[in-house]
Amino acid sequence: MGRIEKSVEIKAPPEKVWEMLALDRLPEWNEEYGNVKYTSDVRNPKDKYMVGASSHTNIKGAGAIDFEITESLENEKMTFRMIGKRANNTVVTYVLESVDDGTKFAYVMTFKLPWGVFGTLLDKLGKGMLEKEAEKSLEKLKSILEK
Repeated sequence: MGRIEKSVEIKAPPEKVWEMLALDRLPEWNEEYGNVKYTSDVRNPKDKYMVGASSHTNIKGAGAIDFEITESLENEKMTFRMIGKRANNTVVTYVLESVDDGTKFAYVMTFKLPWGVFGTLLDKLGKGMLEKEAEKSLEKLKSILEK
């Protein structure tokens, strides 16, 4: 399994960073995601962050993907899994830590590329691309929140 860990310090409180982690807000700071539509019942804003909340989108290079939140601690941590032909076995965790000037935001992705042995051979290439996308997304999130 591949693993990517990236972090960034953002001059904004954890509450503001948390707001940007709603699944339907991901396209605002991650250009890989298409429009996100909730597939679970969302009656109020807090429902977007609850364990079991789910959504559907298209991701560049991966196609149709469903998300399901599996862990959620408000303003601290969120984990979701991706379900789709090219994203099974992918789990993303966001960790927010209050620091003097704002929030340390950590992004952790674990994944296993499809395609068996061929996927294993592509792991390094895939990991490099995913790391670049993660860095780009974190910088965009930082930019948005520090305006």
